[in-house]
Amino acid sequence: MQNEIQTLIGKIKADYIKFATAGDRGTPEPGSYFANQIANFDNDVQVKYGKKYIKIVKDNGVWGFIVNTDNDKLFKKGDILKAAGFNAPARNAARGNVFENYSVAWTGPHYLK
Repeated sequence: MQNEIQTLIGKIKADYIKFATAGDRGTPEPGSYFANQIANFDNDVQVKYGKKYIKIVKDNGVWGFIVNTDNDKLFKKGDILKAAGFNAPARNAARGNVFENYSVAWTGPHYLK
């Protein structure tokens, strides 16, 4: 699961870089807000492991949760869940699975379609 978590964080960072360089902004100037955010991105992401969930925290806010157990009645291991609050995921539906093909945004898991 470690590799899948790192891949997820890489996708989150790639989406942030796409956002930071969108439109006519181009490559952020060294020392600018976006350049600093990109440079510090990896340091700002924390992965917290629990019995049932893995919590992804970015800048003191919860990005989302990953199901970390095979014993969940609604979800399978690796399912990506939106945050309902700082300590709990939204358990209405999975937004993807880290072991399958999925897409995410830097702001959080994509909404249901």
